[in-house]
Amino acid sequence: MITLVPDAVESYAEQHSDEVEPLFDELRDETIARTSSPQMQVGRLEGRFLHLLVKLTSSRRVLEIGMFTGYSTLMMASALPDGGEIITCEIDPDAEAIARRYFERHPAGQKIRIRMGPALDTLKSITGPLDLVFIDADKVNYLAYYEAVLPLLRAGGLLVADNTLWSGKVVAPETEVDRAIDRFNQHVAADSRVEKVLLTVRDGMTLARKR
Repeated sequence: MITLVPDAVESYAEQHSDEVEPLFDELRDETIARTSSPQMQVGRLEGRFLHLLVKLTSSRRVLEIGMFTGYSTLMMASALPDGGEIITCEIDPDAEAIARRYFERHPAGQKIRIRMGPALDTLKSITGPLDLVFIDADKVNYLAYYEAVLPLLRAGGLLVADNTLWSGKVVAPETEVDRAIDRFNQHVAADSRVEKVLLTVRDGMTLARKR
């Protein structure tokens, strides 16, 4: 796996960013210990970035596609104002069980609405307007998720997609997953409905603001 950001640089960036509550470190450690793919969890730096994006956009309604064990969910929920909510989609009941325990221990957990099942089915029952959408689920469906949620996003709302550099494999895609992320990136880059930038944060994050 290609390291896009050297560990020493990542650590330096973390040291010069806001700290996280101890609960998030507990969640990180349990995810590493109890799940088979702990790398799917966003890190501390990306979590703080998502937290800040929620505040910068003055978001009140957030949609997340791909909750996993809930680190990103809880980080964004903790940035929401009173009365705000985050709807989060997940298919893994084991990951859900971990997430729910941590949501119950944090005041922001009451702002979280978990929707279990295939996200494309869940999205059919969600209404707009949404202020922010975070996509971090199965990569082959990224483009389908994008087209499903963009009509729900308010004008000026922000869509964030994770892993859009895919360990650098998008430069010379070989597998179907590589090609799926590359197709998504090309589609967003050519989409006049949004202003966009692909950032080299962790494994790549695309930010697209709806016009």
